[in-house]
Amino acid sequence: MRSIRGLLFPQEGIFFELLESESKNVLKGAQLLSQMATKFDNNTNLIRKKIKQLELEGDKIVAEIHQRLNSSFITPIDHEDIANLANTYDDVIDGIYTFVNRLHIYNIKKIDGVIKSFAKLVLLTCQEIDKAFISMKKLSQTEMDARSDNVKKLEREADDLLDHSTAALFKNKNFVAILKYKELYEILEGTTDKCMDVVDILRGVVLKHS
Repeated sequence: MRSIRGLLFPQEGIFFELLESESKNVLKGAQLLSQMATKFDNNTNLIRKKIKQLELEGDKIVAEIHQRLNSSFITPIDHEDIANLANTYDDVIDGIYTFVNRLHIYNIKKIDGVIKSFAKLVLLTCQEIDKAFISMKKLSQTEMDARSDNVKKLEREADDLLDHSTAALFKNKNFVAILKYKELYEILEGTTDKCMDVVDILRGVVLKHS
């Protein structure tokens, strides 16, 4: 099997390293989100600060990628693919931070079963996109298709969960609570959508170069 390190990144291996770092950064954020949802203790500020640090680290990685793209006349793969991957990975960690920040701002005292389910789906999709990056390195179309199918399944589960949970929310007579939880659900569902976008880009790279 051809190695993407040699084939796609013959001179600019730094792009590979930066994107892989971004993937790991996103996964760390998803793990913290899952831990918080599983063992919620009303103190969201500590987790919020930790995820904020990951978000800032992600911003630094994206900035370096774009800086290097601007100074590179020849890149291992299309400028657009590299930039889109960097930006979309960043959207995922941004979504995770946005959720935790809203949780803190809204002074949410209880994590319901829906949020726990969403947090699990976000973690599973982030694990899949991290594995998909490995599949992209190996230019394995078979593996990439499997990862893509897995993320699609998880994303559909998130869609269904949003539909059902939103309908259930409106049985609550507390309108403020409805608005808060509806927004929180939508942020997490949107984060799984961004994971699907990441896989689509990775799959596109494999299709171009396998």
